[in-house]
Amino acid sequence: MMHVVLVEPEIPPNTGNIGRLCLATGSVLHLIEPLGFSLDDRLLKRAGLDYWAKVEVRQWPNWETFLAAQPQGRRLWFATTKTERPYWDVAFEDGDYLVFGRETRGLPNLLLEAHPERCLSIPMASETRSLNLATAVGIVLYEAVRQVRRV
Repeated sequence: MMHVVLVEPEIPPNTGNIGRLCLATGSVLHLIEPLGFSLDDRLLKRAGLDYWAKVEVRQWPNWETFLAAQPQGRRLWFATTKTERPYWDVAFEDGDYLVFGRETRGLPNLLLEAHPERCLSIPMASETRSLNLATAVGIVLYEAVRQVRRV
């Protein structure tokens, strides 16, 4: 099982769509507060359709609480535009955590600097600064699922 971690997501439809991706791949969705919306948000539920109720969602008050609750030896992969390592060069394993940041700012530099060996990116043409969060999660998550062969 893969884990998708959204650190302080801001846009409810992105999270709803990511929830659908998690359900489709048998992955767990972790939401790190503060969230830019309520889990009762109609836009979240609209994007998640009737699937949202079936998604395994775990909500955490902050990064430290999330990290302390995860098993020893867990592998975290940090998606960022601030590295040259493409996601397809990563050898994903069952149980990995794919960590994504806010739509407007990405992951905090402190996290990236603390784990440079665990950073990955989605290569893009130079005219593009970033991808939609749900699109980025879908790209990396399905590569991880393909490698692990679990769906």
